[in-house]
Parts: sequence; structure tokens; C-alpha cells
Amino acid sequence: MRAIQTIKNIWKIEDLKNRILLTLLLITIYRFLSVITLPGIDPASLSKLQEQTAGGIMGLLDMFSGGAFSNASIVALGIMPYISASIVIQLLAIAVPFFQKLQREGESGRRKINQYTRYLTVAILLFQAPTYLINLKVQLGQAGSALPEGLWFMFSSTIILAAGSMFILWLGERITDKGVGNGISFIIMVGIIARLPQALIQEFASRMDEAAGGLVMFLLEIFFLLAVIAGAILLVQGTRRIPVQYARQMVGNRQYGGARQYIPLKVNAANVMPIIFAQAIMFIPISLMGFTQTTSDGFLARFFAPLADHLSFGYNLTFAVLIIMFTYFYTAITINPKQMAEDLKRNNGFIPGIKPGKKTAEYIDEVMSRITFPGSLFLALVAILPAFAGIVGIKQEFAQFFGGTSLLILVGVVLDTLQQVESHLLMRHYDGLLKSGRIKGRQGTAYS
Repeated sequence: MRAIQTIKNIWKIEDLKNRILLTLLLITIYRFLSVITLPGIDPASLSKLQEQTAGGIMGLLDMFSGGAFSNASIVALGIMPYISASIVIQLLAIAVPFFQKLQREGESGRRKINQYTRYLTVAILLFQAPTYLINLKVQLGQAGSALPEGLWFMFSSTIILAAGSMFILWLGERITDKGVGNGISFIIMVGIIARLPQALIQEFASRMDEAAGGLVMFLLEIFFLLAVIAGAILLVQGTRRIPVQYARQMVGNRQYGGARQYIPLKVNAANVMPIIFAQAIMFIPISLMGFTQTTSDGFLARFFAPLADHLSFGYNLTFAVLIIMFTYFYTAITINPKQMAEDLKRNNGFIPGIKPGKKTAEYIDEVMSRITFPGSLFLALVAILPAFAGIVGIKQEFAQFFGGTSLLILVGVVLDTLQQVESHLLMRHYDGLLKSGRIKGRQGTAYS
């Protein structure tokens, strides 16, 4: 079989084999740390925390940490503080001249930006760790247990949680440098996949308990899930190619240019960032409801209650509109048509039928607007699919895999990893992972 032959070819390449084994080793270390509970906490008393993380916002955080959040693990905060810091630094690079200057300095500037991102990650961790411990104290109190008293426990646990997250960041960087795939994304993907077997078993068991038609419904759910995954792959890989002609130039006796090439513009250039931004905004109503004394009589509670229910029409409509808006926003700050037009003009390139310079920039901007609209609609649809899955009776733990950030991360990371493996195979003159064509990842598009 072709799959067996491909595995044999991978094993023949020493460098690729070592990278895969190292990646598996580092991921094993991460999974081992995720079940080590903070010192002084009884794992048997975490039932209320695990109930709290069964769905909603806490469930999403627990999914990204691979269950470490609900286990009160030493790596409970996971890699998300680093993701938050990266988003803040990206936004600062747009608005603050100092960070804009660092971006233009090449490799040295990139190292400085990474250093500032780590500093901000530590600051976020030192704020989030005590918050996590306070929430843990409340949940343990409801379960009839308690955290160890004293300032020393709060201080030491904060240091442990911060150090655990920074160690996970170090593991991710080692996977990027010495392993296969993007380490940070790979760790998030492993955390998401770790929840899948349990969610699948629970959904299967609940369907089997039904009087009739349970197995048929479960098979329909699996079929629909596969269809959504196929759609997510199309969303991640979708591109629109703009033809570019380069003018012929004679340098000595050699002729340069004249060949037609293509500019690949991604349908979803923003990837999962619009969903992340929109989710951050949707967390606000739940936070505001906490200022009310009662959930039934308080004005804020009555006003924001529909937006706090992830199954309500108001929540999903607002969520979808925010995703569409943020898709346009993030695409606008990451794709610069004016810069692309200037680069084409500098290299004697032009789009056939379009004047170089301003007209080219306007044409690229128009094409990006056209392809971003359907991409944003499909991204919004994928984001709210877990709500539809919950409405039709799918358990919350399994419904989270039907869309949203988790599904797009899974698809994107798998494609990126397979693309790296395929590049190693093709570089050693072996057949790729597919019979024909090339795997297209999130970072670019490879053509046959």
C-alpha cells in the first residue's frame, strides 16, 4: 500500500526520522506535565472545577490546555498567555512606530520583538496565575475542600504556574527548531486532540442509551463532522491567483523576465485571528453580568443574558457579525496592496491590462475585498457550528469539534505539518504524501 511505502520512506530519511521522534518525545513530556497537580491540592477535590470547565468559556480554555486547566496542573495556564501576548505585540506593530521600526530591521528586529513578547507573557502570567488560584479556591470550597492558607502558597503556586507555561513555550520552540511543524500550534493541537477520544466515547454512549435510532444519529454526526472538516480544509487552502507578467530585460547576453507568474491571494488571509478577537469581545457580557447582585432582577443580567448564552440567536448573530468585521480588519492590516504594487513595479512586473502603481494597488485591493467576503461568511459559519450542534442535541464536549477555533487550528496545523514532511520527502527524491499535486499549508501555496 502507498501509505506503508510512505512510512518506510520517512523512516529512511535520518534527519526526518529524528525530528519526528524528538517531536513525539517533547509532546509526551507536555502530556505528562498536564496531569501533575499543583503541590498542596488534592486531585480528588477537583470535581467542581471539572464541572465548571465542561463547557462555555472555561471549556474552551481547558480544551486548549489539553485538560491541564481542569486538573489544576502545574501547566494549567498552558500556552494561551503567550498567544495573547503575541496578539498584543502584533497590534502594537501596527500602531506604535517603535515596533514598526523593529519589524523593518529584519532578523535582529524579529529577535527583539520575540523578547518583548516573552516579557509581556510573563507579565500576563503573573496576573492570570493568582486569578486562576482564586477561582480554584472558590471551586474547591463548593466541593467541600480548600486551598492551603497563607501568602506563601499563593506566591509559590504563582511562580510554578508561570514557570510551567514558560517551559511549555520552550518545548514549543524546540519543536519548531528541531522537530516537525510549528511547535506552539502543535502543542495547542495536541491539547485539542487529547479531548477528542473522551468526547467521542461520551457521545457514542449517550446515543446508544436512546430507545431507537441512536446509532444512525451517531453515524450522521460523524458524517457531518467529516463534511465540516473538508469545508475547513477548503477554507484554509483556498486562494485566488492573479497573473503577473515580468518585462523582458537583457543583461549582457542573457535575457531576464518575460515569464508569467502568479500572486496567490488567500481567501482566508486572517486564519483564526478574527474568531479569537470576536471571542474576546463576547466574553465581556459574561464579565458585566458578574457586577449584578442577581441573575434574574439585575438590569445588566436581563440585558446581557441573551449574549451570555452561546446557544441563543442573539449570541450567534453578534458573534458572526464580529467575525466578519474582524476578518476585514485583520486582512487589511496584514495584506498591503500598495506595497505589493510597489514591489511589482520595482521588479518590472505588471498585471496584464492594469497600469502599474496606483491602479495595480486598487485592483489588488478590489480582488482582496471580493474574495474576503465569502471567506468571512464561511469563517463565521464554521465558528457558530458548535452552537447548531448543541441545539440538535449533541453533547457540548463533542459539539466543540464541529467548528470554531479548535477545528481551524486542527486543520491548519495538520496541513502545515504534512507540508513539512512532504518537503523532506521530495527533497530526497521520494514520492510525496499525495499521489499528485502538493499539500497547501497556511503559510503559502505550492503548485504542481
